[in-house]
Amino acid sequence: MALLPVKDALHQLLENSRKLGSETVPVGEAAGRVLATPLAALRTQPPFPASAMDGYAVRADDLQTVPAILQVIGEAPAGHGYSGRVAAGQAVRIFTGAPVPEGADAILIQENAKAAGDESITALSTVEPEKFVRRAGLDFTEGETLLEKGRYLDAAALSLAAAANHATLEVVRRPKLAILATGDELLPPGSDPGPDQIIASNSYGVASIAAQLGAEIVDLGIVADDKAEISTAIDTARDHHADVIVTLGGASVGDHDLVREVLEELGMQLDFWRIAMRPGKPLMVGRLGDVHVLGLPGNPVSSIVCTHLFLVPLLSKLGGRQYRPDVRPAKLAKSLAENDEREDYVRARVTATPNGLEAHPFGKQDSSMLKVLAGANGLIIRPVRAPAANAGDECPVLMLREPE
Repeated sequence: MALLPVKDALHQLLENSRKLGSETVPVGEAAGRVLATPLAALRTQPPFPASAMDGYAVRADDLQTVPAILQVIGEAPAGHGYSGRVAAGQAVRIFTGAPVPEGADAILIQENAKAAGDESITALSTVEPEKFVRRAGLDFTEGETLLEKGRYLDAAALSLAAAANHATLEVVRRPKLAILATGDELLPPGSDPGPDQIIASNSYGVASIAAQLGAEIVDLGIVADDKAEISTAIDTARDHHADVIVTLGGASVGDHDLVREVLEELGMQLDFWRIAMRPGKPLMVGRLGDVHVLGLPGNPVSSIVCTHLFLVPLLSKLGGRQYRPDVRPAKLAKSLAENDEREDYVRARVTATPNGLEAHPFGKQDSSMLKVLAGANGLIIRPVRAPAANAGDECPVLMLREPE
């Protein structure tokens, strides 16, 4: 069977996926979510002409010539407006955010006034009409669309929604991701492994990446290479209404690789298997009813790389987020040999220099070496049958973290 190109695999995966439905959550719990509907203002902000500074609410006409003596007739702190009217020769002590009283049309800031008696001030500066006055509706007006459908709810968007008087927000539902590790050789961290066992690590990396995309994680733990146990774990994922099931290991062609067999017995429709990429060739993608299934390779580096290339865009689409891979141009720090029939993702340390980014590929690229992956902040993308590249040649790099 021919290996499927990475580009075609990703297209097929996303073409068969749809954005999830919506749910309503309190605005205080909506950070990092995505709006499912446009958001309109439920009020006008500010709802009245408001002072932008501490000082005095005055009539600009009274200060055409300065110094000028004004009678202070009252006070207007925020939340407690002055109910009277400012007449000629009068002023009201006012604080930031307070309503500008009737009759006043400007704010004389307190630095430009001095006491002239118990109830009078001397204005030392002229003011223009509307100076330091925030007109009603300066920010937004009731009914105005403030945020569009699909907006990621960052700090500014959340503050705007709250200011517009929204106690709840309709957001795209968080994708629910069930993660299952398989293998007789696997034990959880903290165990005392026997001579033929290793510590399971893949699920922690996959879950971390998925959580950053807002996914809800269902950890199905580790099951042995046993068809009944694998089937029970898959049933548990479906009972939790998982949108995506990720299996780790057991999807290759060995006698003990049982995951694909069990999933197909449970009704999985296999979309594709075996990708023309390194690391990560034995990636499996299918559908179990409405549930997406990704069978990630058991090698830890392969698992994480496939998560970045396939699970991230899938979860992004399901969760209503824009997916834009962070691919940047860089200069090779050392030469690379010509590539074969698989697209290669070379672990590299990317540094920022005065002349742009520089990619330093690691010498050892074995897909079991997590230490190398942890030291890499980028993946040099080597296309199928790319010719040998020399130090100084430009190369595309998928960034995993910011350059050093």
